[in-house]
Amino acid sequence: MATDGLDRCTPEPGTFAVDGRDGRVGRVMGLAGEDVRLRPPGGGPEWSCPPDALQPAPPGVVLRARVTEINREGQLPR
Repeated sequence: MATDGLDRCTPEPGTFAVDGRDGRVGRVMGLAGEDVRLRPPGGGPEWSCPPDALQPAPPGVVLRARVTEINREGQLPR
């Protein structure tokens, strides 16, 4: 977890977190102002989440998210 002064619970870029407002899982892409930018596993549009709404992703959720990304990377072009 980063301790860059904004929020002691701000996760490091590249890790997974859960948006506590709606339960979506995302890979932390970085900060946008005071919000944390998240991207869904396997790609898609990023969204912003306030740091106080973020929750750490449990190991099982991280595993599912990583499998989703790996499967998406392995798909052949259509």
